[in-house]
Amino acid sequence: MSRMHQSRIADFQEVLGEPTVALAKLRELCFSGIPFDGGLRCLCWKILLNYLPLEKALWSALLKKQRDLYSQFLKEMIIQPGIAKANLGVSREDVTLEDHPLNPNPDSRWNTYFKDNEVLLQIDKDVRRLYPDMAFFQRPTDYPCLLILDPQNEFETLRRRVEQTTLKSQTVARNRSGVTNVSSPLKTTSSSLSEYEVLPNGCEAHWEVVERILFIYAKLNPGIAYVQGMNEIVGPLYYTFATDPNSEWKEHAEADTFFCFTNLMAEIRDNFIKSLDDSQCGITYKMEKVYSTLKEKDVELYLKLQEQNIKPQFFAFRWLTLLLSQEFLLPDVIRIWDSLFADDKRFDFLLLVCCAMLTLIRDQLLEGDFTLNMRLLQVRIKYSGHREQFEKSQNSTMREEDGM
Repeated sequence: MSRMHQSRIADFQEVLGEPTVALAKLRELCFSGIPFDGGLRCLCWKILLNYLPLEKALWSALLKKQRDLYSQFLKEMIIQPGIAKANLGVSREDVTLEDHPLNPNPDSRWNTYFKDNEVLLQIDKDVRRLYPDMAFFQRPTDYPCLLILDPQNEFETLRRRVEQTTLKSQTVARNRSGVTNVSSPLKTTSSSLSEYEVLPNGCEAHWEVVERILFIYAKLNPGIAYVQGMNEIVGPLYYTFATDPNSEWKEHAEADTFFCFTNLMAEIRDNFIKSLDDSQCGITYKMEKVYSTLKEKDVELYLKLQEQNIKPQFFAFRWLTLLLSQEFLLPDVIRIWDSLFADDKRFDFLLLVCCAMLTLIRDQLLEGDFTLNMRLLQVRIKYSGHREQFEKSQNSTMREEDGM
């Protein structure tokens, strides 16, 4: 470990060791990257995402309260309507003449159950293919949820709901407009089944934990529920917390991820709501701001894209909505998010990173025609020059803050 790295760790420990964390100092340190050592990144993210308060004395009580609350969510929202576990204090309710699976009443528990299944199937489809280039999400977690996996449980888990439904996960899709499309099930090959084969009873893969987080979020937020792309937001959060070197914190990665994801979504959820696209808080405004920022930084490239009628919607939508989580390898995404979460203006830095991504390929864009440039911008480029990109964006941010 280099002296510089040791010095940075010491700087973080000094700030985090105070009875009240100095947020401005913490943001400044985090903006340049957070060391993984000692669980510093996990702790800093929880503070930057407003999960932990600045007063350290409040941490223990708050964490216990929130983790107990999440356990209550599991009890209330993973149990199938009409089936309950006796030791949870809920009596079994049988199908009645008033409420049955064919009841068209919108308030019917069965109607809610089947609608939840549509959401669950889309979540299941998306989380199974989360970061397919790495094995982490397919591996078993060291801390499976005992409340769910207890073999004595009589209620239906999410895994059983997916297994028992007649609809295959490939047949359901919900877009940002809130439209759910259901098509005829396709033949599933043996290779695709083995690729995503679930683990034995008593074990669960990391993607199953992510599935549970997203399902509970959808249940608690019916106005937005689940939209494709949310899995790409929760993935890096969960990975960071589930690999925390501090085993005591690592054990509660699921609950902590849920609340940090909820807080993050409170800031970016407008990106996922189509009816808000053209408002000042919507994604269209933010995409246009990418171009206005590019015009300030590189007018020649801006004019070239304008001349070819290449609109920011063609490429910046994914960049902004998913916080660049699909444009970089996961370790680089996590490094970028250090700076994004530390941005006191909340994601203004994201616009600068997007502009830097354009300027890094400016020579190709200036030489290319419409077809070539569209292909260049829409493919998921793995930017090898991310360090240079950060230097450019960080310098731009510092100059703006200094009024230069």
